[in-house]
Amino acid sequence: VQLVESGGGLVQAGGSLGLTCAASGRWHTMLTMGWYRQAPGKQRELVATISNSGNTEYADSVKGRFTISRDNAKVTVSLQMNSLKPEDTAVYHCNAQYRLAGAPLNREEAWGQGTQVTVSS
Repeated sequence: VQLVESGGGLVQAGGSLGLTCAASGRWHTMLTMGWYRQAPGKQRELVATISNSGNTEYADSVKGRFTISRDNAKVTVSLQMNSLKPEDTAVYHCNAQYRLAGAPLNREEAWGQGTQVTVSS
């Protein structure tokens, strides 16, 4: 499975940006998809995830500002980021968990290369 992110860039504090991640390759079942971020000198952290049934989870720091969504037909996951803050500056990585045919008990994982989001004050 390959994940390709698009979107991101430079925005002023209070602005908005949208990220999209498209999955390609082979899988039997696509499970949870999500976004993680890593700021310089910090560990990668969860931003938001969405299950294949639409259940969402958000980091406390982004609740009420970010919205995650997915299109199961196109196998994409998107992140709408509003009211951005300088502390949201990071490389944002797409993540997908999936199962392969013939291995129904195994949960595989793929990561995108990441896209830079920079929020200026």
